[in-house]
Amino acid sequence: MATRRKPMSEINVVPYIDVMLVLLVIFMATAPLLTQGVQVDLPKAPSEPIAEAEDDPLVISMRADGAIFVNLGLSDEEHAGTRVTIYSLADQAEKILRARPDVPVYVKADHTLEYGKVVAVMTVLQKAGAESVGLITEPPELAGDA
Repeated sequence: MATRRKPMSEINVVPYIDVMLVLLVIFMATAPLLTQGVQVDLPKAPSEPIAEAEDDPLVISMRADGAIFVNLGLSDEEHAGTRVTIYSLADQAEKILRARPDVPVYVKADHTLEYGKVVAVMTVLQKAGAESVGLITEPPELAGDA
């Protein structure tokens, strides 16, 4: 006569914990890879951080050599963005702003870049329909940290 086993009413959670730990390791390994973009040495200035609630702002990056890049979104930095000239920037910005008139527009320029070049890009963006253009900076280092 075979003995009948009592049905088990507990769930074994060990395999789920193992899967979650593997996923955690994968996310920790890939997170630094998602923070790539145009290398820009931003000026240091005290400013308020950008609100996280803003969905995909239009970010114009300007390198020290004057190269201009268009990137739609701060979170979409897996590539450097699309390199444009000052003339094609007007067309692309106008198309984006026509489709999404409420999109926030930011300029991220290297601190060694001539002021006139930054103003020229801001003028092109305002002519394309941007109501306001924000500047992205890095917070200054405190005197005690140096």
